Amino acid sequence: MEEATADLAQVRAVLETALLTSQDPMPLGELRKLFDDAIAPDTLRGLLDEIRAEWANRGIELTHVASGWRFRAKPEMQSFLDRLSPQKPPKYSRAVLETLAIIAYRQPVTRGDIEDVRGVTVSTNIVKALEARGWIEVIGHREVPGRPALYATTRQFLDDLNLRSIDELPPLEDLGSLVDASEPLAEAEKEISARQQRLFEIDGPPPIHRQAGAGPALDGRSAAEAERHADTVSTEPAVSESMPEAEMRN
Repeated sequence: MEEATADLAQVRAVLETALLTSQDPMPLGELRKLFDDAIAPDTLRGLLDEIRAEWANRGIELTHVASGWRFRAKPEMQSFLDRLSPQKPPKYSRAVLETLAIIAYRQPVTRGDIEDVRGVTVSTNIVKALEARGWIEVIGHREVPGRPALYATTRQFLDDLNLRSIDELPPLEDLGSLVDASEPLAEAEKEISARQQRLFEIDGPPPIHRQAGAGPALDGRSAAEAERHADTVSTEPAVSESMPEAEMRN
């Protein structure tokens, strides 16, 4: 028994070392390679939960995200860490945030779907900014004339929000922390909340959920049926939206 306990202590030490030194989240399969797959997945999960509990009262925590397990600084520590680096993370304009929110909560969607919800033409620069950030990707094409691209969020998007699946997405207005600082946050959140109401009034709650990186879940429908699913597109001409000089500050 003592030998088995000692072995598990060594496994825990190896897990902590690998996770603390890894730049990216590590999935369970990758962690098993540390032990030549000799440790059962359930055993590893139990040890990871023990490690997470042990670090719970420290400034660093072990979290489980879409791509696997990783250590990260707790949010309340970030303000202190920011003092070591004068470079601030990018802030996104309301147009970028709204586009991201529509994709996240109604995925998969086309640009036409987004324009129908927002009531304005979606700038190509907005889509490119989100793709460059690694938050959205094309997962297919809708089988309608023109075969428009279907956009969905990525595993990277979930990792950055510290989530395991899109089912854990917060209320839409909570994404307001990404709004450009030049706009009053309360007003921005009020506007986003109004957009959310319109978003769900068009065709009910989002019908399709998918695990990022694994293709769309179909809720019992075939892939062809899912791609053919489309909201009623307004026949009114879309209002042109001029793109700000920089949708995203580097």
